[in-house]
Amino acid sequence: MTLDNLRPELRWALEAAHDKKAQHVTVLDLRELSAFSQWFLVCSGSSTPQLEAISDAIEERLRQHNVRPAHREGRPGAEWVLLDYGAFIVHIFSERARLYYDLERLWRAAPKFDFPAPGETANGANRAAANIEPPDAPSPEAHR
Repeated sequence: MTLDNLRPELRWALEAAHDKKAQHVTVLDLRELSAFSQWFLVCSGSSTPQLEAISDAIEERLRQHNVRPAHREGRPGAEWVLLDYGAFIVHIFSERARLYYDLERLWRAAPKFDFPAPGETANGANRAAANIEPPDAPSPEAHR
């Protein structure tokens, strides 16, 4: 899968994430696995201000095309921001939260497509998941 093959809204979100230097940008294709969303866009930021900048950039880029999230989770300072656009959900994590929640493992049956930023390898950085403390994040119940 390439950027050109993605639905426009998902491509715009991915491009906005790259514009704000999001790391380890991955798209999970849930079309065969989930009734609640077709795609997950998962990415990481290295600081709280960067997480907020990535989420703001995605929302702004999609708003320019009259696409607004149905739901948003993650208060300022959170390590996980979720933007629910119905057909796709954007997950913006701190590195620690991404390792802890490990959506790629939970949805390992979904086809996975990495979209590295210029200068980043397709597999992202080497990440080890030992002794990870639970980060501050939206509760799963809040999204129901």
